[in-house]
Amino acid sequence: MKTAAPVINFPIPAEKVSLAGLLSASGDALRLQIIRALAQDSFSVSELCTIFGMRQSALSHHLKVLIDAGLLSRKKEMTTTFYRRALPKGPLAALHQEILLRVDEETLPSEPQAGIARIQQRRERNSLAFFKGNLERFRQQQELIAPWQDYSEATLQLLDRNRDRRLTRIVEIGVGEGWLLPALHERAASVVALDLSEAMLAQAQAFARHLPHVEFVQGSTSQIIENGDKAGAVIANMVLHHTPDPRQMLVEASQLLEANGHFIVSELCAHDQAWAREHCGDLWLGFAPEQLQAWAEEAGLHASASVFIAQRNGFQIQIHQFEKTTTSASEESI
Repeated sequence: MKTAAPVINFPIPAEKVSLAGLLSASGDALRLQIIRALAQDSFSVSELCTIFGMRQSALSHHLKVLIDAGLLSRKKEMTTTFYRRALPKGPLAALHQEILLRVDEETLPSEPQAGIARIQQRRERNSLAFFKGNLERFRQQQELIAPWQDYSEATLQLLDRNRDRRLTRIVEIGVGEGWLLPALHERAASVVALDLSEAMLAQAQAFARHLPHVEFVQGSTSQIIENGDKAGAVIANMVLHHTPDPRQMLVEASQLLEANGHFIVSELCAHDQAWAREHCGDLWLGFAPEQLQAWAEEAGLHASASVFIAQRNGFQIQIHQFEKTTTSASEESI
């Protein structure tokens, strides 16, 4: 396995965070917006400059204040430093947590929201460009990290839990090379194979075009939602870490599901192997299980079962089954 690139953390000891520093850092409107922007993502300095329309010298001062106050942490991945929210800890943890809760009640102004959208679009273009030019390289690296056989077997086992009938429709988001399609075809009257990448979808069609009830769609889940189509199950295997907005993908998966339908997602647990960004086109270095479950709850998806598979290479795979039991707030607004 390729050795990991150096990943350097710069934590601030909790005992060095003062009450005055914490209150002073959180008493500035721009700094509160920076904290708000980092609620569900991490950004580099250049990305934050794009989001807030500021020069790096001016923005770096505010980032330093937030780091010294223990409100942000930073991680250097190869030549780029990414900033994210720091976890509340130490004697001032309760106050820190309350600040975050109050900040998250506020809405970012339209300019930073537009900046975040531009960053996400740029990341998506970079990811698509990677897949277009590195299909074989991706296959080899992905199999080194998380062998397809491991999470596909668990996916099908979860899909078959409490299933007493053939499903009307299954949607697979990020179908990749289509290896799971024959098994899904056996379990549903129709299958939708969805992928943003034209190159990946072509691979899936070459592999599974003989299956009569599989529809191949290049695009996003929003296209299927707009058609009003529903599915008994939605599956996303190793997709979220290539997605600029994984939280929104869970929302859209919920919108695709019929009542009591199931969303099955496999992902890497959070890790620090920064080389995966370059060699696998990853936008996220895995996810904490608690984060996925929180996003699912927000989307009206209830955790039903989870499987964790440790890899000898140090990575860990998580596979979750969520059931749609309620209508999410985002769906009510449609």
